[in-house]
Amino acid sequence: MVRVTATPSEIEEAAGVLRAGGLVALPTETVYGLGANAEEPAAVSRIFQVKGRPPSHPLIVHIGGAEQLDDWVQDVPEAARLLAERFWPGPLTLVLPRSARVPLEATGGLQTVAVRVPGHPVALALLSAFGGGVTAPSANRFGQVSPTTADDVRVELGEAVDFVLDGGPCEVGVESTIVDATGDIPSILRPGGVTREDLEAVLGCPLAVPTTSRVRVPGQHPSHYAPRARVVLVQPEKVLAEAELAQEQGHQVGVFLPASFADTPVRAHAVVTVPTSMAAYARDLYRFLRELDQQGCDLIVASLPTEEGLGLAIANRLRRAAGPRLPL
Repeated sequence: MVRVTATPSEIEEAAGVLRAGGLVALPTETVYGLGANAEEPAAVSRIFQVKGRPPSHPLIVHIGGAEQLDDWVQDVPEAARLLAERFWPGPLTLVLPRSARVPLEATGGLQTVAVRVPGHPVALALLSAFGGGVTAPSANRFGQVSPTTADDVRVELGEAVDFVLDGGPCEVGVESTIVDATGDIPSILRPGGVTREDLEAVLGCPLAVPTTSRVRVPGQHPSHYAPRARVVLVQPEKVLAEAELAQEQGHQVGVFLPASFADTPVRAHAVVTVPTSMAAYARDLYRFLRELDQQGCDLIVASLPTEEGLGLAIANRLRRAAGPRLPL
């Protein structure tokens, strides 16, 4: 059960901030989002300014229910309706042709729009009180670790956000799965909180996870979800040796220790033990990265999980965290 801390009066106040063109940090089941009125170009543009996000990177429009889908998109295929019926509210985003209601500022200039219904009671209450759509990328600086608590948002963005709604820690912990539903056969553009296996079970066909896409969506930059520390990925059996070598070379090393090595002594500055449950690992992934940064690590050694179920999303985030860094 999600721990809800935002009060009805706070939700009403946040809705008022959105109506006035302000920015609201809101909890979702995946990560905290930085929200603005999806129909107000100036408010949407302010999201890009606060995050330092390139304006060509589209945002996700959050709506209050599947019944609102046709208000924001056009030409909805049967497969998209089937997925919306099964997984909304929840961590699934559908990419579809935009309606005229969606400004190009929210789509990065594209004729498609990414839409989802969040599975968090505070987010849904805010959408209901506001009465419209809310564009909401993760509430952090572009390319850095996504926030999974209200305090994460406050520390990173501070007074740049007009109002922070606290809905407790995020339960899923990694962003939504993004599915391109514009073609004859849907494809997964970003793995996330809904697994490929669950999607395929509903659609009755295999789904591709392309390494490149004709459609731009959030989270596709080679470096994303990155802590300050450099991330190095190695095979599970090499994590201990790589960490100890880097520590001997003078690094302050943080280690993502596989559960199978949990009882093995490690020479490192800081250690987090990876849960055996992929759901628990996904929920704690960004917290682990933030904690190792806070402990002063300058290098993090980790291995990739098996890319099944939520392991596919975790591996995706770790690869991008280890990617070539964005210029500051």
